[in-house]
Amino acid sequence: MAAAAAAAAGGGGDAGAQKGSRRLRLASLGVLVLQNASLVLSIRYVRTRPGERFLPSTAVVMAEAMKGTAGLVLLLLQHRGSVRQTAQTLRDAVLGHFGDTLRLAVPSLIYTFQNNLQYVAISNLPAATFQVTYQLKILTTAVFSVLLLGTSLSRTQWVSLALLFVGVALVQTDQLQPAPPAPSAAPGPPQNQLVGLAAVVTSCLSSGFAGVYFERLLKSTGGSIWLRNVQLGAVGTVVALLAMLLAEGSSVAALGFFYGYNAAVWAVVVNQAAGGLLVAVVVRYADNILKGFATALAVVASTAASVQLFGFRPRAPFLAGTAMVLLAVYLYGRPARDRGHAAAPGHGHGHGGDKDKFPSKDKSS
Repeated sequence: MAAAAAAAAGGGGDAGAQKGSRRLRLASLGVLVLQNASLVLSIRYVRTRPGERFLPSTAVVMAEAMKGTAGLVLLLLQHRGSVRQTAQTLRDAVLGHFGDTLRLAVPSLIYTFQNNLQYVAISNLPAATFQVTYQLKILTTAVFSVLLLGTSLSRTQWVSLALLFVGVALVQTDQLQPAPPAPSAAPGPPQNQLVGLAAVVTSCLSSGFAGVYFERLLKSTGGSIWLRNVQLGAVGTVVALLAMLLAEGSSVAALGFFYGYNAAVWAVVVNQAAGGLLVAVVVRYADNILKGFATALAVVASTAASVQLFGFRPRAPFLAGTAMVLLAVYLYGRPARDRGHAAAPGHGHGHGGDKDKFPSKDKSS
């Protein structure tokens, strides 16, 4: 009787744990979808609305500073609030492993460049078009994973990458066709389709390289993920400041650092800063399948919201291309056992280049 009661209690505990895990997975899915979709939509809104427009390079500086600060707080919590242990960890990382800190300057530089490019891309492309086209980062990440990490991809994954490329091409073909202006659309800043496309493609290339480089660095050096975020944030802030001075220094001097800032702009900055950290938090509960669904739902949510908010009118090529991209995302992230592939997802044999495994600064997340 006692044994049966204990077994029943144990079964109840397992069921409760599975229920809690399911809730965490659903919560992770919701948070990922919300962050991915809201960042693109909010950037599109603040960059295309009439009136004073903030200087995007200043937003990148603020996002880098916020991310570094958040990483420092999380590192402090990891050491149970001990300032001494946290300071010792930082000292050992900076002085004891100075070479690692210098190597982190490479992804910091690329991430800063990428974040600035995202503002350019979203300023010139509809939010839904950017969201679909930006999935090319899966292709670039896979290619750099093969080249830098020696990752082996299955035949299904290579087919999915080809499908992804064709789908994005269809979406861009649709955008090259002139669309009738929405009658309720307010006049905004001029937009250039080719500039936006060049910016998003370059951003995808930089995202793929930086994500794989950062993964390789983490695998070779180890260390706390929050410590790496503090280092990335500190170096990234310095790099972003230099980029701001080179690109928009005269405008910042004339207009002020916080020119054009309002509540919506601050929301974008906080969202961008939280994106990478958010991935690091939810990744323990989210597998590749869940992240694939999150990507698909974010694309659908961005498209639906763009119709309502920006008068976006998807046509047949856009819808067909988007469907192909979503199918490609699903195929690429399928578990290895379903493809007859020996490797498990997320262990360097088919998903080693997935940048979402680590808190990169791409978010859009």
